[in-house]
Amino acid sequence: MAKNYDVALLFDFYGDLLTAKRRAFFEYYYNGDLSLSEIAENEGLTRQGVFDTLKKGERQLRAYEDKLGLVQRFRLVSEKADEIERLAEGLCAEGTDVSAAAREIREKAAELKQLG
Repeated sequence: MAKNYDVALLFDFYGDLLTAKRRAFFEYYYNGDLSLSEIAENEGLTRQGVFDTLKKGERQLRAYEDKLGLVQRFRLVSEKADEIERLAEGLCAEGTDVSAAAREIREKAAELKQLG
C-alpha cells in the first residue's frame, strides 16, 4: 500500500512530464483503480504490455525525483508545518511557558525557511 502511495505521490508531482500513454495508464491504475487486465482489455494490449508501461513510467518518475527532489521537499515542509502546528496548539494549554514555545516555533519556522 505504501509503495502505491509513493508512486501516486510521484505521479501527482511529475505526471505531466510523462507521455500521454503512460499518463493515461497511471490514471487508470492508480486513480481509477483498474487492474492491469482491465486496462489491457480497454486498450487492446496485453497485461504484460500494460505492466511494462507502468514500470517504465515509475522509473521515469523516480528519475525526476532523484534529480529534482520535489516530493522529498514537500514531505519535509509538511513535517515542519506539523511540528509548528503542534507547538502552537501547546500554547493553548494552561501553564505553558509561552516564551519557550515561541522560541521553538521560531526555530521550526527558520528550519522551514531553509528548505525553501
